[in-house]
Amino acid sequence: MSRYVLRGGVVVGPTEARRADVLVDEGRIISVGTDLDVGRAEELDCTGAWVGPAYVDLHSHLREPGAEAAETIHSGARAGVRGGYGALVAMPNTEPALDSVSLVRDVLERGRSSALDVAVCAAITVGRRGERLAPLGDLAALGVRLFSDDGTGVANPLVMRRALEYARPLGVRLAQHCEDASLCAGGVMNEGEWSRRLGLGGRPAIAEEIMVARDLDLLRLTGGRLHLLHLSTARAVGLALAARAEGLDVTFEVTPHHLVLDESACAAYDPIMKVHPPLRAASDVAALGELLRQGRLDAVATDHAPHAPETKDQPFDEAPAGMLGLEHAASVVHEVLGANRPLDLFRVL
Repeated sequence: MSRYVLRGGVVVGPTEARRADVLVDEGRIISVGTDLDVGRAEELDCTGAWVGPAYVDLHSHLREPGAEAAETIHSGARAGVRGGYGALVAMPNTEPALDSVSLVRDVLERGRSSALDVAVCAAITVGRRGERLAPLGDLAALGVRLFSDDGTGVANPLVMRRALEYARPLGVRLAQHCEDASLCAGGVMNEGEWSRRLGLGGRPAIAEEIMVARDLDLLRLTGGRLHLLHLSTARAVGLALAARAEGLDVTFEVTPHHLVLDESACAAYDPIMKVHPPLRAASDVAALGELLRQGRLDAVATDHAPHAPETKDQPFDEAPAGMLGLEHAASVVHEVLGANRPLDLFRVL
């Protein structure tokens, strides 16, 4: 039946969340209210569920091609649907990297047969090696609007400058993984009291903040468009907000795990807690949560990063970085916002 009513759910709108019924006919919302008289319609019990527009995740690692044992486009899409998402952006750190028209076209085609809409963030440089620009123009013509070497940052400032300059007339945005690799060398968690106590190598907050500051200076020079991925420190977010206040075209995201977990979560040496950028100090977590409640964060993006169990189940310092996010992101952020706040923060840039 193409006519159905969603009964008893919490309808989430831009300014309020209230319990109501929703009548849908031929894919169109006909009415929203309490105890609707809907005539002949299939009834779906939505008690305990949220009803509203699907979310968009700006940052998902679908692992295909190359690491299908960890995730595929179809399995990642199903996870997204379970978490309330209607669209995902697939990141390019696959094997091989999504740096060519043929590879990106293949992912887009596979996405069209998945459970939701799949867009692609293509690589800035060939092989994500940070040396030579990928064919940004050809990829933009295919419909790509976001480019990143995510997993690593573009370390060479001249390459990043050229990429910003080249991307500007194409109308596309570059997305930077902000960690200075040389400062992070050997580090597996946030550098600080907890890393020293646990005897683990540290990745200092300044490694993120230096690259944020550098790229904002390059943005001032080029007048391009920049998105800062998974910012994890209060200072990094502050730099981005200040740059936008002066007129730069910069956006940024934070992850659910950086909103609720701090570096002390690594105390059990559980490799699930190993992420890049790392879980930060409790003061950063508190500051990001407050910025979220103030509505000053551009977006919450999951950085959904699955790994095959046999690769993740290793000693903390040997396991790959990354945790899952698609299925629980909305509930995590809802907890940070507070029970009576509408979920309007999973926004499209």
